[in-house]
Amino acid sequence: MTRFPIMKELKALNRRTAPKSAMPERIIQFGEGNFLRAFVDWIIFNMDQKTDFNSSVVVVQPIAHGMVDWLNGQDCLYHVNLQGKENGAPVNSLTRIDVISRALNPYTQFQAFLALAEQPEMRFVISNTTEAGIAFDPDCRLADAPAASYPGKLVQLLFHRYQYFAGDPSKGMIIMPCELIFLNGHHLKECIYQYIELWKEDMGDDYAGFKAWFADHCYVCATLVDRIVPGFPRDTIADIQQKIRYKDNLVVKAESFHLWVIEKAENMTIEQMKEEFPADKAGLHVLITDNEKPYHARKVTLLNGPHTVLSPVAFLSGVNIVRDACEHPVIGRYIHKVQFDELMQTLDLPLDECQQFANDVLERFENPFVDHQVTSIMLNSFPKYETRDLPGVKTYLKRKGQLPTGLVFGLAAIITYYKGGKRADGTPITPNDDPKIMDRLTQLWATGDTQAVAEGVLAFDYVWHENLNQTVPGLCAMVKGYLDLIQEKGMLEAVKTILA
Repeated sequence: MTRFPIMKELKALNRRTAPKSAMPERIIQFGEGNFLRAFVDWIIFNMDQKTDFNSSVVVVQPIAHGMVDWLNGQDCLYHVNLQGKENGAPVNSLTRIDVISRALNPYTQFQAFLALAEQPEMRFVISNTTEAGIAFDPDCRLADAPAASYPGKLVQLLFHRYQYFAGDPSKGMIIMPCELIFLNGHHLKECIYQYIELWKEDMGDDYAGFKAWFADHCYVCATLVDRIVPGFPRDTIADIQQKIRYKDNLVVKAESFHLWVIEKAENMTIEQMKEEFPADKAGLHVLITDNEKPYHARKVTLLNGPHTVLSPVAFLSGVNIVRDACEHPVIGRYIHKVQFDELMQTLDLPLDECQQFANDVLERFENPFVDHQVTSIMLNSFPKYETRDLPGVKTYLKRKGQLPTGLVFGLAAIITYYKGGKRADGTPITPNDDPKIMDRLTQLWATGDTQAVAEGVLAFDYVWHENLNQTVPGLCAMVKGYLDLIQEKGMLEAVKTILA
């Protein structure tokens, strides 16, 4: 007799069916998407649980159409499903997050939006409005209800707060954008000043006072955020809902790893920022520093750098999944070599910090819950190599007096992958990049001459913005040697050669 699992009846998720904390509204959050809810709001939840932060979040929908109705329909309650690997063991947890007090649509609730500025306890503004969100739109007006751009809405809010509290220095805001652009806070600050000048006449007698209040008593931070958030778990939602016993339509799946680097504002100290935002007391990976740049370099170098070169090496060796590549007896050693022996040597942060980060990266690559296809990483491999790996090649050469063999081999692997054709097992090799790059590689490989291929790729200033034959001594000869080695022995045997 076949036994079917007994399905439990699901409850609606709201404050009548689930407990919800009531804390002072101290954070305005522009954005209601998966990332903010699984990263920032999860962090704030942990701070509330483990410290005296005692803060809730008001979500503001940054565009006309969004998810605030969905959020409010569940009284802003939802679950975060963390999956990954920590200290060698798998993690698969479900946590109900209750830090969002309410959600507003400023396009239909403009007065309620402005009224947020009148709440004396408000202290933080957090945003993730996509990379395009931090932009100056000269068509925005102070009188718009609301301004179309995110920085425009923010200036409307800040100006109203300045007026309402008559320039009270204690009512300034700490602003922490999470958009995925380097030095996001610097760009946002620039946009804010542009709006202040654009709206100078509309602000009238308050213009100079508001500009000084913003400069002296508001604190704009640059941040680096790091957590992979796949979003709504369509494949497993039925099982998750059975576990939690709620019909939660806003479950967010994310990896267990998290890192938030916050570069404190110019007009405050690290100590002041830690006092205001005590994430370290909650045991979270939130780092408050005076310079975000080296941490950005660390992420790009130790996470994105190995990703870019491991992919063609793994794929052409017959391995399709990142996790399997890391656990492979040969390719795993290659990844370790590139990451620890080469790229790590090019960074300016303490070695122990870099080693810890690199170990965390490997655990992320080995996530047992994610089958990350190496082919998905290989889209636009040449531009990726240029930003993620080439700086490491140059720095390593400068510091060590020789080229890093693993990174150069990775470039030869990318060039080989772009030859196309079929793998030994018959799987088609289908590179995907800018048509100009694709055409150039097709022309070069048509010569049948690896010297011409190596020289032609390295001279291609459309990718490199320089002629690498001239600027990186010895690179061409090494790339040609590895192209020949791969053609002669096949990828896996060629990798063994450079690891010997």
